[in-house]
Amino acid sequence: MVKVKSMATQEIGLNEALAERGIAAWETDLAELIVQLGDDLPSHILVPAIHRNRDEIRDIFVESMGGAGKPAPEGLTNDPATLANASRLHLREKFLRAKVAVSGANFAVADSGTLVVVESEGNGRMCLTLPEVLVSVVGIEKIVPTWEDLDVFLQTLPRSSTGERMNPYTSTWSGVNEADGPQEVHVVLLDNGRTRALADEVGRQALRCIRCSACLNVCPVYERTGGKAYGSVYPGPIGAILNPLLKGVGVDEQTDSLPYASSLCGACYDVCPVAIDIPSVLVDLRSQVVDSHRGDGLDGYAAAMAGAGFSFGSATRWKLMTSASGWLAA
Repeated sequence: MVKVKSMATQEIGLNEALAERGIAAWETDLAELIVQLGDDLPSHILVPAIHRNRDEIRDIFVESMGGAGKPAPEGLTNDPATLANASRLHLREKFLRAKVAVSGANFAVADSGTLVVVESEGNGRMCLTLPEVLVSVVGIEKIVPTWEDLDVFLQTLPRSSTGERMNPYTSTWSGVNEADGPQEVHVVLLDNGRTRALADEVGRQALRCIRCSACLNVCPVYERTGGKAYGSVYPGPIGAILNPLLKGVGVDEQTDSLPYASSLCGACYDVCPVAIDIPSVLVDLRSQVVDSHRGDGLDGYAAAMAGAGFSFGSATRWKLMTSASGWLAA
């Protein structure tokens, strides 16, 4: 099976589930391929292998591209063009043999049932045309009403993600075309916590995210820690709010720590093309995390705070308390 770069399928652990059933799912995006061959985790939304240098990538290719009767690339250097060509040769055989492809979608147009993938390498186009069966896993927040709405996002996404006026490849499909492409198409609309996020009056704005990664590129915390420190598919400021919203707070310690991975400087809000007020959502999620852990071994603390609240709530009680404390001090 070959795959177009898809954060939704990473989110649900599709590759791992397929591997348990003996199905090899090959990432075809160059950066995702590097991460996969290196048995690694992505560290950026747009450039998943940004934490790897050329020498490390060469070593990964030499070690992992051989096997199963296939020799490792000989004389491979750390030259970027040479590395890209090695990945091209490695993947071309996968494209030609695969009967099934899996994709996500950047957008889904409701009025025509059209799915849209934007990319920069052409690997997505290969996945969407060569295999006999195509399965597209799409988050329900990716749906836009009409082509006119799609036009706005196709202008916004490249500018915010790579600074380009438009991306090199835009692929659209609306089912089976008997003359070309897959002859069996399946669409899976993914919730996986999105309706939970939608129910959060403050946090629901995170569902507007178009995965441009602009917030990561300006975040001083992400700059210092890197994406792998977030322990999730979605790193950076958007990941710090999206993961708790999808999973729910109070579920695990790692997720509950994410709203605190911010200095609240507001740079992410300034660059967000869809105006997600990430700092406000972070503050709201922090209060939710605290509320979810009330009573978890903090009974003494809670009792002290309740006592303080009782004393401070009345001028008479406050005077009595200060008088008593003075008497005790004496």
